[in-house]
Amino acid sequence: MDRRTFLRTTLVGAMAAGVTGNAVAAEIYFPTKVDKSLFEGINRVKDPTSKTPLEKGHAPVITAPASVKAGEPFTVEVSVGETLHPMGPSHWIEFIELSIGNEPAGRVDFQPRGFLKPRAIFTVVIPKDTAPEGKLTLLARQHCNLHGMWEGSFTITVT
Repeated sequence: MDRRTFLRTTLVGAMAAGVTGNAVAAEIYFPTKVDKSLFEGINRVKDPTSKTPLEKGHAPVITAPASVKAGEPFTVEVSVGETLHPMGPSHWIEFIELSIGNEPAGRVDFQPRGFLKPRAIFTVVIPKDTAPEGKLTLLARQHCNLHGMWEGSFTITVT
């Protein structure tokens, strides 16, 4: 065997072993299969009366008063899922963000650790001119590393 053939064969073999090694490592460190369609857009609960297990665990739940007075502070709690989403090194919530209508109100970033629970509390003040019709929608979004972006909304009355 000449040197050129030997080098070419060695290089092709090393590349094949490297690709196979990466695929095996990915299976070891990220054993959960990911549904790539969850990353194509923003996921929302399709039927609130019969939620799927994925929706129950990932849709943001907003807890806020049904009616607030303009100019006075109130708290908004956003939690991920009806039962809090588990946090671990292979499956975690990256962030929770709250918007009032189309305006961003706050964001909390999380680390992929088991010590945190994906819940955030925001203190909000709504000016009177923000809700001229007397109603306003709070919008919460969260991003799961395996299940994509999820969104939930809550409408409040502003007096």
